Amino acid sequence: MSFEVNNRTYSSPNNPIAVICLDGCADEYLSTAMALGKMPRLSAMARDGWRGFVRGALPSFTNVNNTCIVTGVIPRVHGICGNFFLNPETGEEVMMNGPEFRRCGTILTAAADAGRKVAFITAKEKLRTVLGDGVVERGGIVFSSEKVDEARKETHGIDNAMEIIGKPRPEIYSGDASIYVLEAGAALAEQGVADFLYLSTTDYMQHKFAPEAPEILDFHAKIDVAIGRLLDAGCTVALTADHGMNAKNDANGNPKVIFVESLLHEKFGKNLRVICPITDPYVVHHGALGSLVMVHLEDTSIRSQVAEYLFNLDGITEVLSREQAVDKLELAPDRIGDLVVLSGRDVVVGKSPEHHDLSVLKGGLRSHGGRYEEMVPLVISKPLTPELRRIAEGDPRNFDVFYFACNA
Repeated sequence: MSFEVNNRTYSSPNNPIAVICLDGCADEYLSTAMALGKMPRLSAMARDGWRGFVRGALPSFTNVNNTCIVTGVIPRVHGICGNFFLNPETGEEVMMNGPEFRRCGTILTAAADAGRKVAFITAKEKLRTVLGDGVVERGGIVFSSEKVDEARKETHGIDNAMEIIGKPRPEIYSGDASIYVLEAGAALAEQGVADFLYLSTTDYMQHKFAPEAPEILDFHAKIDVAIGRLLDAGCTVALTADHGMNAKNDANGNPKVIFVESLLHEKFGKNLRVICPITDPYVVHHGALGSLVMVHLEDTSIRSQVAEYLFNLDGITEVLSREQAVDKLELAPDRIGDLVVLSGRDVVVGKSPEHHDLSVLKGGLRSHGGRYEEMVPLVISKPLTPELRRIAEGDPRNFDVFYFACNA
């Protein structure tokens, strides 16, 4: 049996499927934890199944890549090109936190239509609203650990989520919010309530801690226990990430920021606007600072001058026109700026000092959004078929993860 969505056919195996998106999980996090013996179940998965790198979508942000994963297509097709964008019709800056911004269907609803018992559990409530539409109406379950206490049968597909999981609602700014997601998925799989799961965590811990920090090693040990429960419940488990994570600080440990809008206003006047598409409700994570911004020009005749000026700034690595970004970054032309600006591995780009509250960033800044957070891990609990191995040896993407899990 199989189902089709967005011009791709997925097998529907008899055993349960669990796809995990570890938000912000650069491969160094897994490599370090596995090397130190903190993730024995994941190590066994990598040994007995397959482990490698896959390429995420740019901008390397949460909404963009989670949407890629649950649709199986690039941003140019699904339309989510950031957490935040400038609506060209109204001139308003809009947070893309609803399904109306998405331009295609999801693997989750297609699987439900094919008879699978679907559960989509996320740490962040924003992802439930962007990607969870249509699942409950098809008999599935959708809720976030952030607001698990608000889950109701008619709106979330489940009444007693906290009782099934056996724990109260966790604090969203904690590692517990992510662990809760995987434990919830494991509980639903163990009880036979769900057999097709998408489990998406939050990157609070990755924003806060480097891979070798004791706190995050303990966090990954708990993640590993939950992965073990999914495996023991008979699931084919496939784990990837939406984006990586890097320190973005100077030699003194202070955030290394280029305030693009301030510089451009000083050089070219105020007839332009910079949008930071990393912006979301969780600014404690990153202060709305990432390694990619969009520049919108009222006078597009100065585009080449602005691009040249930006490209010559220390710390800027790429300046793409709208047309180049559509081609090279696979973005939707009406959801991006006249220029797309990317910064280096240890640099973030923002609007102005007044726009970003750096006081929320305790202990420096770890963030994402650019090329240096594009490559992420993929670990699958089953060996690859010859067809899947050919994909893996080419240019595999993080949004191939459901295809790998269903067809392994």
